[in-house]
Amino acid sequence: MNGQELNELYAVIADRKANPKEGSYTNYLFDKGLDKILKKVGEETTEVVIAAKNTDPQEVIYESADLLYHLLVLLVEKGIPYEAITEELAKREGLVSKTTDRPEIDNL
Repeated sequence: MNGQELNELYAVIADRKANPKEGSYTNYLFDKGLDKILKKVGEETTEVVIAAKNTDPQEVIYESADLLYHLLVLLVEKGIPYEAITEELAKREGLVSKTTDRPEIDNL
């Protein structure tokens, strides 16, 4: 999935919020509200970390897809357009991190 396809997925999620469909998992998240969406983002983030520590790359792919989806749901819920994220990333392109003195994480 490229950036355009992620933008299209964002549009589908935004449309689902505007035009709820009964039985939709996306609408379930919107109906439950921000706390539920944040819980799912946290869970999926943790699952990506755990998958990355294992040997199966497919598990990382699967969990990363879940995380991206839930992040898009969060953006829609907060009214943040997908383009705001791509614009922020574009501003960072080619920049050296200002946090080069950040200590490494040795243990999780």
